[in-house]
Amino acid sequence: MSSPDGDGGRGGRGGFGRGEGGRGRGRGRGRGGRGGRGPREEEVWVPVTKLGRLVKEGKIGSIEEIFLFSLPVKEAEIIDYFLKDKLQDEVMKIMPVQKQSSAGQRTRFKAFVAVGDNNGHIGMGVKCSSEVANAIRGAITSAKLNVCPVRRGYWGRVQGLPHTVPMKVTGKCGSVSCRLIPAPRGTGLVSSPAGKKLMHMAGVKDCYSSSQGHTRTMGNYIMAIFYALRNTYGYLSPELWKDNPILPTPYQEHTDFLSKKQIK
Repeated sequence: MSSPDGDGGRGGRGGFGRGEGGRGRGRGRGRGGRGGRGPREEEVWVPVTKLGRLVKEGKIGSIEEIFLFSLPVKEAEIIDYFLKDKLQDEVMKIMPVQKQSSAGQRTRFKAFVAVGDNNGHIGMGVKCSSEVANAIRGAITSAKLNVCPVRRGYWGRVQGLPHTVPMKVTGKCGSVSCRLIPAPRGTGLVSSPAGKKLMHMAGVKDCYSSSQGHTRTMGNYIMAIFYALRNTYGYLSPELWKDNPILPTPYQEHTDFLSKKQIK
């Protein structure tokens, strides 16, 4: 028999000797084996559309080729591929929306997010979700899918880089109508804070703006400005009258590559 003050405290199974005994493992083994707390590996993009396959293989040189042929973009990774280092996102508004159900009111959150590279590309996305983080994440993806080119021009003398919108353009969403007017160099952005942010992200440096309607509805107001910026490429001005050769679309040009079965 062991003495009361013998090995019972440090022995195999006796006393409270788990700290130094044979079975005193506790949680000391750590959590390294689980693999859940380490740094997450970057997911490899596996394209699921023909356009995505062409972009990943480097068959399309710039995002302007996609806009030239009006190819629909269905994967946000395509925009990341061309504009990842330059693209900035800004949460313009988060608002709660409610729906009446038999159990009471169900509240969700609606997020408006703008993305732009400050150099002629702007996108706007809207997403509604039960959690704010999910709404913002979905709105960013939607904004990338809606990225469009913004045409810039001059007021008066054609000198230096384009700095303003090339002509008066109008966008409308709901009751809000917003008009963008070219301004002289050095004027700056004459608009509300939200309008300034959007035009700055689009790469416009000087512009007047005029709005009508219930502009306190922030969602409709920023969407109206986005539509106005998008409409800058909707006008055929005299410098665009020259004949351009009709080139084959990327789908026609790389039909042999697309006909091959994709290996995942």
